[in-house]
Amino acid sequence: MTSRRTAQLRRAAGFALGLYAEQGRGAYHAYVRRHPFTRLRFAPGREDPYPIYEQIRSRGPFIETPMGNLATVDHAVCKDVLRSRRWGVQPEGQGPPEDFDLSFLDRNPPDHTRLRRLVAPAFSPRRTGGLRAGVDKTVDALLDDVAASGEFDLVAGLAAPLPIAVISDLLGVPDADTAAFSRYGAAIGSALAGIRSLRHAREVMAANRALEQLFLDLFERRRAEPADDLLTEIVAAEAAGEVASAEMVPLCGLLLIAGFETTVNLVGNAVNALLDHPDQWAALVADPGRAGAAVQETLRFDPPVQRTARVSFDDTEVAGTEITRNRWVNVLLGGANRDPAVFADPDVFDIGRTDGVEHLAFSSGIHHCVGRPLAELEATVALVRLAERFPRLRRAGAVRRRNATLIRGPLVLPVAAG
Repeated sequence: MTSRRTAQLRRAAGFALGLYAEQGRGAYHAYVRRHPFTRLRFAPGREDPYPIYEQIRSRGPFIETPMGNLATVDHAVCKDVLRSRRWGVQPEGQGPPEDFDLSFLDRNPPDHTRLRRLVAPAFSPRRTGGLRAGVDKTVDALLDDVAASGEFDLVAGLAAPLPIAVISDLLGVPDADTAAFSRYGAAIGSALAGIRSLRHAREVMAANRALEQLFLDLFERRRAEPADDLLTEIVAAEAAGEVASAEMVPLCGLLLIAGFETTVNLVGNAVNALLDHPDQWAALVADPGRAGAAVQETLRFDPPVQRTARVSFDDTEVAGTEITRNRWVNVLLGGANRDPAVFADPDVFDIGRTDGVEHLAFSSGIHHCVGRPLAELEATVALVRLAERFPRLRRAGAVRRRNATLIRGPLVLPVAAG
């Protein structure tokens, strides 16, 4: 027992030393060398990454990161890399890291194709359209709850409980704990850009354990009592040999967290941008039917997911830059969405623009976000009902942002109904 405890302590000490050494190197490159890509991963990137993207753009189609990889904000390059089958989310022939499994999000074909095919029908535009009445009802109930107070936190009052209620119902998670799922989502979403500290590591591990136990219990229940939900379909796929038991928890965890993180930050960013631009809020109030356009402009202007990465399967050349096999490219979606070669006046938030459909907020290619129709539906309904019910909506305090840089959105957004 003593030797085991000693080994555990040594592993913990090694992890801590490596973690803080990496943080120290990153801080040096961000604040001393002022490398723009590294600055994206620290406070400057959390507060306002868009000026940093322009620094990167001024250096050409690619910049080299301190780790020897590449990064790009060039829209054409980003789109080509995301759509090419000769780039992947893992080096060719390798699987995802064992300690942080994001299911098909972290897998290349054929595993990506197999796992995504299991759940894609549940998120099709046709199936999503059938959820509209339920989303309307949920939004109205949430707004009823906050209306009496006059002032409320838009994130806690609407943006977070809405997607948790919808995705929980779709999966078949009974009596979803909104506060707990919000914590799980924030912890795991913040870890996508890397672990910041031992405390952060403990928070992520606790969130993973809680979700794992939740789904293991639900799988047992659905094996005994099938229901009309996605969990039952996944259990049936396990029985048919279409998904391995070990793949089920990561698959459901991805759907739950991604279904929450995308929408909560999309709604928060949309309202934040609209209140920053009173003329655009007035235009939406005058015609709530423009809510869909406001959602698309938010996805372009301030997307919930700011970056992703791809690794080359071959020695190749992109935009005049030679890229060797197994070299990573950081695809900076937030920067690509403000490329002046594609978007007129890219730094202007305009819900009437006609070129916004070219945004890459949901990635592109085979890893294009499977939940896009659902996220867009929820955000659109939220903006319609806010504009109709609270036309005088205004700020009631300072915005506090999530302590994350890959995922971008407000943690607290105080507003007054007016």
